[in-house]
Amino acid sequence: MPADDAHPGESWSLSPDSRRPLPELIEQKLREQIIGGTLKAGDRLPTEPELARKLDVARSSLRTALQRLQLQGIVEVRRGLGWYVRRTDLAAVEEHLEGRLAARQFSQTDLLEVRIALETTAASLAAVRAGDGELDELAKLNRRYQRAPVEDMQEVIESDEEFHSALVRASHNELLEQMYQALVPGLQDCKRHAHPSREVHNRSANEHEQVIWFLRRHDEVGSKSAMTTHLLGLYNDVATDDTQPRATLSTYVGVSDNPIWGKSR
Repeated sequence: MPADDAHPGESWSLSPDSRRPLPELIEQKLREQIIGGTLKAGDRLPTEPELARKLDVARSSLRTALQRLQLQGIVEVRRGLGWYVRRTDLAAVEEHLEGRLAARQFSQTDLLEVRIALETTAASLAAVRAGDGELDELAKLNRRYQRAPVEDMQEVIESDEEFHSALVRASHNELLEQMYQALVPGLQDCKRHAHPSREVHNRSANEHEQVIWFLRRHDEVGSKSAMTTHLLGLYNDVATDDTQPRATLSTYVGVSDNPIWGKSR
């Protein structure tokens, strides 16, 4: 039964806390609804537009919160039907990999190294699979990112994540996309600690453009190399594990690999 039909008078107001990111507050509210019995296993959540209206939040923030809960196995999305409550035994969640990821039980170094491996593979696949419409959408999303004020950290993070998620979708590999989405909440935490300057922000937007340039030329190696270079920027800024050697470009791109433009004719 839809939650809004079962409990029409239930309050969906968020607890004010300016110190915490909005997606975390939304996640907390949805957890409260489950713990309190307002939402039960098998219940369908209100549609995203309706739920965003109830919570008075942007759909992008709501979607991030839902993805957090999805990673923990608490909710699931059914194609064409919407979001449903999957489980209510929240105490058992952290026993699963998804729960460990959502609970930030891996180091930032581990998280970012896996992110680079996944997203650079996605870039290679997108170079041969993405359609013109998907590439145009990537360019549009990068323009949004480029316009984001660096002092508006939420907009910077959301617009950046929209770009990277769209690129992974353009790989047309559903398993790869699911694996990547499992990392998103932790990646957003990494980005919040990066505090990029306008110069770094502009460089990041330019690197996005370079990736798109290679994608439009269906250059798998060039796309992978450009994405690796881009992602190593955040990795080198926030990775703190000094007990083992850092990953480098050659960790992910073979020394004999050359972009199309670099090959001898």
